[in-house]
Amino acid sequence: MIKRKITVSIDSTYKYLQIWNGIFDLTNKELSILAQFIDVQIIKEENNLCSVGNKKDVARILGIKDPNTLNNYIKKYKDKGAVTKTGGIYKLNPMLTPDTEVVEITIARDV
Repeated sequence: MIKRKITVSIDSTYKYLQIWNGIFDLTNKELSILAQFIDVQIIKEENNLCSVGNKKDVARILGIKDPNTLNNYIKKYKDKGAVTKTGGIYKLNPMLTPDTEVVEITIARDV
């Protein structure tokens, strides 16, 4: 069995999301907006990722006039499994939580 280990330097939430994007198949725009939601949630220590307040902040940061426009992206995140909604609370898929110190991916192939 051949094993390979790679190290990827991550200096932003966006880059962290890119690592997992093969699973979630988000567009670059979807990644960018989701990264903003995560960054805003971390700063505000908000429990609900897609709260009204977070939507307003993300829209302001991205220059989007109507925060409700972001509802289209939130639906896509739910459909693709990047975000879940339980009891009116939106949560990030645990795989995408950027506070992980180390992510190790091993690619193995039998020869």
